[in-house]
Amino acid sequence: MHGYRISTNKSEFDLDAIHAFISRTYWAAGMPKPLLAKAIENSFCFAVFTDAGEQIGFARVITDYATYAYLSDVYILEAHRGQGLSKWLVQTVVAHAELQGLRRFNLFTADAHGLYQQFGFKSLTHPERGMEIFDAEVYQRAGT
Repeated sequence: MHGYRISTNKSEFDLDAIHAFISRTYWAAGMPKPLLAKAIENSFCFAVFTDAGEQIGFARVITDYATYAYLSDVYILEAHRGQGLSKWLVQTVVAHAELQGLRRFNLFTADAHGLYQQFGFKSLTHPERGMEIFDAEVYQRAGT
């Protein structure tokens, strides 16, 4: 993508930039920065940068690299949207050699179904089999 690049090199990531965006999303509002740093450390991550080095996007994959992956924390900063960057990011993630041959690749989204459907994601085959423990207030109790 002209003017942009994607990296999986965590030493390049801007934790402050990632936290500034992620901590105000509907899915991770109020997430403390140390908790986000731990999540990134223990995940396979992709960051989108401008040619000038500004981080403007991110995606995190929680995976065992063999059977399962969960796509999370996908974003492109508002000022850079409308250029196909989110499509490029998701395409890069799902095509990555380390994420091939998985039996299951999940994600949850409230508003971007159309984006992910372009890359093969669809509604759960057997939603009645899914279960979860969900604590919507965990980040508020964790503090900042």
